[in-house]
Amino acid sequence: MSKSPRKDFLIPLLTVLADALAIEGAFLFSYWLRFYSPFTNLIPVTLGVPSLEAYILGSLIVIPTWILLFHSRRMYSSRRNVFFSDEFFAIVRLVFFGMLIVMSAAFFYRAFSYSRAVFVLLGVSSVISISIARALVLRFERWWYASGKDLKEVVIVGTNVTARRVHDSLIQNPALGYRIVGFFSLNGLGEMETTGLSYLGRISDVPEYVRKHGTDIVLVSLTYRDHPQLYELVRDCEGLNTEIMMVPDLLELMTSRVRIQELYGIPFIRIKGVPMTTWNLIVKRSFDVVVSGICLILASPVLAFIALLIKLDSRGTVFYSQERVGLDGRPFRLLKFRTMRVDAESGTGPVWAKKDDPRKTRIGGFLRRFSLDELPQLLNVLRGEMSIVGPRPERQHFVDQFKKEIPKYLDRHRVKTGMTGWAQVNGLRGNAPIEERTKFDVYYVENWSLVFDLKIILKTVRAVIFGTDAY
Repeated sequence: MSKSPRKDFLIPLLTVLADALAIEGAFLFSYWLRFYSPFTNLIPVTLGVPSLEAYILGSLIVIPTWILLFHSRRMYSSRRNVFFSDEFFAIVRLVFFGMLIVMSAAFFYRAFSYSRAVFVLLGVSSVISISIARALVLRFERWWYASGKDLKEVVIVGTNVTARRVHDSLIQNPALGYRIVGFFSLNGLGEMETTGLSYLGRISDVPEYVRKHGTDIVLVSLTYRDHPQLYELVRDCEGLNTEIMMVPDLLELMTSRVRIQELYGIPFIRIKGVPMTTWNLIVKRSFDVVVSGICLILASPVLAFIALLIKLDSRGTVFYSQERVGLDGRPFRLLKFRTMRVDAESGTGPVWAKKDDPRKTRIGGFLRRFSLDELPQLLNVLRGEMSIVGPRPERQHFVDQFKKEIPKYLDRHRVKTGMTGWAQVNGLRGNAPIEERTKFDVYYVENWSLVFDLKIILKTVRAVIFGTDAY
């Protein structure tokens, strides 16, 4: 039998306890800040200091209410594998909603009058304290799993390229908490032959193996042609206490946004919709203008210093302008700091940059490592040719090539291209397979939100500082 329930007990429990202590700490801190700290010099206490016990009693009601609210948004699910940016924006939303509940309850409770200033301070301090507490739990969780504790046993069904990518992702990220036992195939070893994993048999052997070994998770990577065998696998695993998860293939990705919409009693299947409403376009453009304008002003000394270094390092212009394909397939001139020799492509034609590229200048390698060569694209954003976040723009040469080979590739151009994107912050940079990058780009196009953009920006900062795949 699977022991997975026990394996998923500790971390959710620690998260609940951390949230409870963080909320209680926020209550006590807000009470002290309002009534006993130097803050009282700015807003004097005129009606006397209320009883601390009343606020503690209030917190005992608020804590379970907020925990239930967090639980409703699956904030206590096991192995959520999130980054701090994912947690932070969810915390801000839920604390804001929780404060509305608290203030509404306080309005109808007449036995005691709670300070409105304390409520304001509580909202801010709760976001900070809960974020810190969850960051600590997240750090402990990664250490716990990386140390080999409570790992879930996984088998992979499939031997295609996607199955290999699943294997590589789990192996390279031990903090996710999974241990791959082996793999099953449909026909042949395929891409899994060189992984070093144990070959456990054919797909028909999966149910018996799971029954005998109590495997926690079965990860399935099959193409749409193999779906009849997937149906048989799910049917044969009935009654087994194991989790079966499937990696969607390209065909499923193409139909991922299918919705039923009714027009005056007639049902329609909406296969493809507009990625952004007019209001969303206004919000995104306003965000781009504000952020790019502020960044250009703050970064102007850095831009000037980089321009000077480039000029001193090699002959040629400071900026490099290149035609790229943007929104609706329209071309525009993308700006970058020049990081290569002036004649870099004179003998090769259009080619992608590669690691240890001999065409780079001395300062160019440093600029590319920290993505500083991309800073002039803030001007492209300000002019409306690009966005801060979006699929990375390609040259017409590559667009003409990929649109014939990659399904849904042109859907990337349904929104403005960006300085950073969902594919890039997930490690798909440089010479990463264009098929994988397209999947992430299409997902972004179909699931855009301002919070999603903010999350990508935070992950970009982390990738620029700690990443090693920029060249």
